Amino acid sequence: MSILLGILTFILILVSIFLVLVVLAQKSKDGGIGAALGGGATEAAFGADTANVLTKATKYSAILFFALALALYMGRIYERTLSRQAAGSALPSIAAPAVPATTATPAAPPPRL
Repeated sequence: MSILLGILTFILILVSIFLVLVVLAQKSKDGGIGAALGGGATEAAFGADTANVLTKATKYSAILFFALALALYMGRIYERTLSRQAAGSALPSIAAPAVPATTATPAAPPPRL
């Protein structure tokens, strides 16, 4: 199970990097940071309909990001509950000998002078 969670974590990192790059490649409507980082260069390289393609790529990669994050969350919860169940039965149960109960009587108070 932990190997699968490791693979999913690696895929989540790749999707995160892709999502950041796709968002930065988009051209903003008001010419903000997208234009400064080369938002217009993607249109020149890939054609005029690049905005539509980048929007779809952003949407699908965001959906994939949240689905992977949820799957990893549920997988870690499952892994933790299995480890707790296994930890309860991992140690042998040893019966401790019973200590006999002793009744202590209070000492007599010292005599008054």
